[in-house]
Amino acid sequence: MSSVTVAQAINTALADALAEDPSVVVFGEDVGALGGVFRITDGLTGAYGEDRCFDTPLAESGIVGVAVGMAMNGLRPVVEMQFDAFAYPAFEQIASHVAKMRNRTRGAVTLPMVIRIPYAGGIGGVEHHCDSSESYYAHTPGLTVVTPATAEDAYSLLREAIASPDPVIFLEPKRLYWSRAEATLPAKTEPFGRAAVRRAGRDATLVAYGPSVPVAMQAAEAAVAEGWDLEVVDLRTLVPLDDATVMASVAKTGRAVVVAEAQGFASVASEVAARIAEQCFHVLEAPVRRVTGLDIPYPPPKLEHHHLPNVDRVLDAVATLQWEDA
Repeated sequence: MSSVTVAQAINTALADALAEDPSVVVFGEDVGALGGVFRITDGLTGAYGEDRCFDTPLAESGIVGVAVGMAMNGLRPVVEMQFDAFAYPAFEQIASHVAKMRNRTRGAVTLPMVIRIPYAGGIGGVEHHCDSSESYYAHTPGLTVVTPATAEDAYSLLREAIASPDPVIFLEPKRLYWSRAEATLPAKTEPFGRAAVRRAGRDATLVAYGPSVPVAMQAAEAAVAEGWDLEVVDLRTLVPLDDATVMASVAKTGRAVVVAEAQGFASVASEVAARIAEQCFHVLEAPVRRVTGLDIPYPPPKLEHHHLPNVDRVLDAVATLQWEDA
């Protein structure tokens, strides 16, 4: 076990995939000699050559369109959208072609490709640099949507994504890139659709994913002073969603709060809350709460702390769960 960052884990996953499979290619804006704006692809061009890791023009739709053609012809492209909101010009390609190719061809053509997107806030970025865009992709049938919160998951889930026969949207929380922890990068990948219980508890369940997982963990630790023992579930993959782990946790605690950075309206948090209400109705001791970003365009850097979920907002939501009626 050694100290490793999420960024290093992703870099290692890319390097290992390039070394093991000659069909893997990595490309996008500034991912070559520069190593990416976040240095995630640092050293890959030098190690594997410009034909395996290379720069593209600033044309997101073109990047994804080229990747579709590559995947149709035997390659495994891993492309990077430089920032979350800059991926929107490519969304037509993603929704109309990437997500639908297997269905359109009755399974004759698959697209083994990964679209890596640095996403969400917490870095003081300006407009177009900090969107939480996961709901668009999760709402599009045909896409697997992944968002790791730890270095181990970043490595494991990216290796699984690259090996997948179908397209994967790999959402990388920017604010967690340089978070460092003692970790051992796993020898085996983690299958999609398995959530992780990050902290066991008995009084309420906090459901989170990606950049909101550390917030949920901090809130659970702070809740001890209030006499609350909170369980934390990290979804890890949004599509497919691990209903079984979430519902088992809520069935045990009887209460749930969903924590996510994205706007609350028509969100992944809304879907998770609805599923809990449907499947755990008879064991819930209180309504399901959500702690999300505000329903506004992403605010300027100096105001983002008002927008993002934090420990106090999570604990305020937990405090409304009708403890006196337990």
